[in-house]
Amino acid sequence: MTTGATLEPPAPPAAAAPLLTAERLHVTFPGRHGADPARAVDGVDLDVRPGEIVALVGESGCGKTTLARSLLGLVRPTSGRVTFGGRPLDYRGRALKAYRKRVQLVLQDPSGSLNPRHTVYDAVAEGLRIHRYGGNERAAVAEALARAGLRPPERFFLRYPHELSGGQRQRVVIAGALVLEPELIVADEPVASLDASVRGEILALLLRLRDELGLSALVVTHDLGLAWNIADRVAVMYLGRIVETGPVEQVLTAPQHPYTKALLSVLPEAPGEPVVLTGEPPDPSRVPAGCRFHVRCQVLASGEAERAGVAHDCRTKDLPVLSGGGEPQVACHWATAVTSDA
Repeated sequence: MTTGATLEPPAPPAAAAPLLTAERLHVTFPGRHGADPARAVDGVDLDVRPGEIVALVGESGCGKTTLARSLLGLVRPTSGRVTFGGRPLDYRGRALKAYRKRVQLVLQDPSGSLNPRHTVYDAVAEGLRIHRYGGNERAAVAEALARAGLRPPERFFLRYPHELSGGQRQRVVIAGALVLEPELIVADEPVASLDASVRGEILALLLRLRDELGLSALVVTHDLGLAWNIADRVAVMYLGRIVETGPVEQVLTAPQHPYTKALLSVLPEAPGEPVVLTGEPPDPSRVPAGCRFHVRCQVLASGEAERAGVAHDCRTKDLPVLSGGGEPQVACHWATAVTSDA
């Protein structure tokens, strides 16, 4: 599986206490014009450990960006909680500001993330100024740019975003996160807007930062090829819930959930014919009864679930929330039945 580069899947880090944890997280938005509330995140447990890269994967509209924003403290959960370093996230102003120094966001589009009127120096120094950094600002900016692969850093200080390539702009965005020396970054589609030839460079940079700095990352993406290239662990999200999770090499080489199999089937190097899912994901204000994927499920449509004796459960019986641990897990009546019979 590739995404513009050939990288070996990284070895998973040793087991450690989670750095960031979501526990039974729900984010519900009010319905419009009398509609039912939208359950954007509908019961999620998720961990990110020190020095670990976790890929959060799913189609557009599945809730992964809302989940990421709630983990950053940008969206307050309706229920459940976020903990960092074993402590619940405090949403009061000063505490939340301190948290956002330790957990930094890297956005999808570097052109939209960078103020076109600010030089590279000012863009990277902005976080230092917000947090009233008391050290040598110039040295800190230079070090962050160098770590992001922009060398010599002084050569980029007075440049403006329009004078940079797409890959260089994304490195500036990463440098702006690194300058505060965070423990974790949340990267939302970090290479989606880049040419294939540049994607591998940015992915290699993220891996190097993990190895050299012990930096943890939650990478939000629709691209399972990217997850294979960069992640230690993958969590597949559908309609507000994690439906499959585990070590990346296990989930992506031996997927259990029909949704994961469908996402993998459309990759260029996947064997066989792509699985064409019918329709769009349901409206999060009208989550189906039973398994929330059953209205699009190729296994149910083919009769395989009926032969396994679980078709009724697929349509009527809800599935438990998967725990946030690192062991392989799947929320699927059919996959559980097939595994039990094997």
